[in-house]
Amino acid sequence: MTTVNETPLPGRQADPPRTWPGCTAAVAALGYAAPHFWWGAGIGAMFPGDFAGAPQGNLEAAIGYWGMGAVAVFGAVLSLALVRPWGRRIPALLIAVPAGIAACGMTLWGFTYFAMQYLLAADRVVSSPAFAAKDAHPQAAWGLFWYGLFLLWGITLGIAAWRRLPGAGVGGARTRS
Repeated sequence: MTTVNETPLPGRQADPPRTWPGCTAAVAALGYAAPHFWWGAGIGAMFPGDFAGAPQGNLEAAIGYWGMGAVAVFGAVLSLALVRPWGRRIPALLIAVPAGIAACGMTLWGFTYFAMQYLLAADRVVSSPAFAAKDAHPQAAWGLFWYGLFLLWGITLGIAAWRRLPGAGVGGARTRS
């Protein structure tokens, strides 16, 4: 007869917390933030369009590059706060509800881009002349990456926010008391 020792090893938990959604959302947020900082510094690498025609050196550029980069870094910290022990100091509803709203917005934003690209490719809609040149620019392909990042960020942030809500089970399903 064999016995099974169910005692966890020292320093390990028997049921480790599932932190992958928050960590993945944080990586996606930092992946969004980094290019905004280098675009603000005047480096056009990975820009989804004509960087020479983009605003430079004015308030619009400061908000679009530096401001959005800073917001994304805040989003990375928020994503980690949902799943890390230090984030438990923040009341669950105070952090999970805004994160859930942001997750819905980002997921919808990313999905809408891909839906529009499908409709353009299927000739169901026609791009306006003002946007036709932008859509034809070789750098416009980076939009697929950036909006895919929005989808990844939104979905994983939503999972992390759902799990942070009071009464959410380990798998994300609501439990009844």
